[in-house]
Amino acid sequence: MANVYDAAYSLEKAIRDSDDFKRLKQLYDNVNNDASSKRLFDRFRETQFELQQKQMMGEDISEQDFQTAQQQFTLIGQHEGIAQLMQAEERMSLIISELTKVIMKPLEELYGAPEGLQ
Repeated sequence: MANVYDAAYSLEKAIRDSDDFKRLKQLYDNVNNDASSKRLFDRFRETQFELQQKQMMGEDISEQDFQTAQQQFTLIGQHEGIAQLMQAEERMSLIISELTKVIMKPLEELYGAPEGLQ
């Protein structure tokens, strides 16, 4: 019998050893080691978190909230280090999403895909 926990820890190690994760970590360290980059990135993440919280609680996102997020997104898009970090985050997110599909495949085969996702 295969031990799924051993497989999970092997997967964790494979992720940590992957070039994509190493690049993400290096870019993250670069941003965090520069005070102005870190402030800008932290502010952006804070705004993202606040907007997600509002959405999850069913609150409306004001025009001011939207404008603030847009301005911050524009600023970080112009910052090469942060823009590269966000691209690397997006790449890792895609990898994790693909891995989740693989992990969930046995349950999907057992129960079938939820309605609307077929």
